[in-house]
Amino acid sequence: MKSLLFLVLISVCWAEPHPGNSSLEHERIVHIQENGPRLLVVAEQAKIFSHRGGNVTLPCKFYHEHTSAAGSGTHKIRVKWTKLTYDYLKEVDVFVAMGHHRKSYGSYQGRVSLRESSENDASLVITNIMLEDYGRYKCEVIEGLEDDTAVVTLNLEGVVFPYSPRLGRYNLNFHEAQRVCAEQDSVMASFDQLYDAWRSGLDWCNAGWLSDGSVQYPITKPREPCGGRNTVPGVRNYGFWDKDKSHYDVFCFTSNFNGRFYYLIHPTKLTYDEAVQACLKDGSQIAKVGQIFAAWKLLGYDRCDAGWLADGSVRYPISRPRKRCSPSEAAVRFVGFPDKKHKLYGVYCFRAYN
Repeated sequence: MKSLLFLVLISVCWAEPHPGNSSLEHERIVHIQENGPRLLVVAEQAKIFSHRGGNVTLPCKFYHEHTSAAGSGTHKIRVKWTKLTYDYLKEVDVFVAMGHHRKSYGSYQGRVSLRESSENDASLVITNIMLEDYGRYKCEVIEGLEDDTAVVTLNLEGVVFPYSPRLGRYNLNFHEAQRVCAEQDSVMASFDQLYDAWRSGLDWCNAGWLSDGSVQYPITKPREPCGGRNTVPGVRNYGFWDKDKSHYDVFCFTSNFNGRFYYLIHPTKLTYDEAVQACLKDGSQIAKVGQIFAAWKLLGYDRCDAGWLADGSVRYPISRPRKRCSPSEAAVRFVGFPDKKHKLYGVYCFRAYN
């Protein structure tokens, strides 16, 4: 009996599968084929750079892992593009395509389409880029029960500038900050935009709202009133505050413009109301703060004459530092918010191109 049991155990041991078993290898291959090839979505570039008013293509292509074919032919391909919020918790619909059906959403209507240079091309074309288009976009491709995604960042060439209203420092809640940026031909800056500006030398001690609802400020030259002399340079974070009750300045972002920014040559200095009328008479409008920053940063505009702007402030742009004109640094110099009825200055105008 013991001998018989021993022989049975030996038979069981020899019957155990092992890695070299060719029949099992064949079974694994059959298993993969039965499930079909896996769908892959790929963005050839993770970041794309453009500017306001331009056109851009956000790359996205889809493949199957074990075949070069674009699709299996058994299911219709559905392509969906969404824009991600800063915390990835919410997605804004941009564009959806399935078969011959196409649909765009919100401010993207009439400005987005698929490139479709090949059967597996799901790249998104955006025309007439707006400042609000900046951000991260998700390309999602769905075929039957399979789906995959890729993320592309659209960066815009532009400039970040700090802004506080006539009332003075720390007088804007989040919603007011959004509004004043829009009034000055700009949008609220994102953290990434502020960080890039800090790396380029932006140094500002006043804390300001960012588009994600946080309050931060960039320091390149540590000093006592701004966190202390011994602190490390960087973007200081105050955290997230009540958007209705908390009040700070704001960091705005603007890009190039389709028009002409210029200092109006006029025989006399002007009050604010006279400055507004002088620009209108010249076929233009009084320039906005975002436009003077864009002209200075992106076009190298340089003028030592202080002039009125639309918000009632007086500023002048210096790209080539020199004596009596910002001798230490290139900057848009801020004179202040003078008395509109009695103080006399020049004026900066802006004429939009059709």
